[in-house]
Amino acid sequence: MPEDHTIERIQEDALPGEERTLEPSPEWQPRYRGSERLKDKVAIVTGADSGIGRAVAALYAREGADVAIVYLNEHRDAEETAESVRAEGRRAITIAGDVGDKAFCEDAVAKVIAEFGRLDILVNNAGEQHPDKDITDITEQQLRRTFQTNIFGMFFMVQAASPHLKQGAAIVNCTSVTMYQGEPELLDYSSTKGAITAFTRSLSTNLIEKGIRVNAVAPGPIWTPLNPSGGASPEKLAHFGESVPMGRPGQPNEVAPAFLFLACEDSSYMSGQVLHPNGGTVVNG
Repeated sequence: MPEDHTIERIQEDALPGEERTLEPSPEWQPRYRGSERLKDKVAIVTGADSGIGRAVAALYAREGADVAIVYLNEHRDAEETAESVRAEGRRAITIAGDVGDKAFCEDAVAKVIAEFGRLDILVNNAGEQHPDKDITDITEQQLRRTFQTNIFGMFFMVQAASPHLKQGAAIVNCTSVTMYQGEPELLDYSSTKGAITAFTRSLSTNLIEKGIRVNAVAPGPIWTPLNPSGGASPEKLAHFGESVPMGRPGQPNEVAPAFLFLACEDSSYMSGQVLHPNGGTVVNG
């Protein structure tokens, strides 16, 4: 983005929010014993301070991976995620910054290579959302900021990581059920998720000859800090997750296994695909 259009981070709510303040507490802990499916791999997980990112980091560690925890500014939550990785006997580093900044992404990957000497898995999970009931309420600043975090950040992370990814590496992107069924209060967010799905499919065809697989996960309503901290309207939050067939929001540790499957050799014949942990909502694609 040209310098004259650089947008500062929106401060109109409490995003990304602190996991430790949520009631009830999200369930992020791995639910089963590890089987070394990621033994001695190195993973970067963006947005790993809380929610789905924390659950993915903890599960990857249980399966044998060292994890770089990339996050915006929730330092205490990020350190708790790092401790969960270390509790599994694996190494963890925390890297704070904005994935919407290309220079930060380059620096973050450089730190991972300096610390661990390799990179095998990139999980693009960081994201932001801001509810608006009318399209005219979406400011230019918010629109640019949402796209800069949600899709520009993925481009920047992949650009920085790609020189270090070898045959057998995996990229897993986080899209959303809103890409498939729409969401009237999240027009800009849902649009970025459509872009992420297209990015996943196109990047897969771009990297497949190098032996690098690219897939995505499209969660439904998951109980994380994102929505209670300003990512959903009070009316939406009051009935969060009730509209899906299972009648409840999902937990982060119900989503993390999809990210594990797509990162390990269990999914060796899959690329350009999307998994749908969404409480039973049937979508196409």
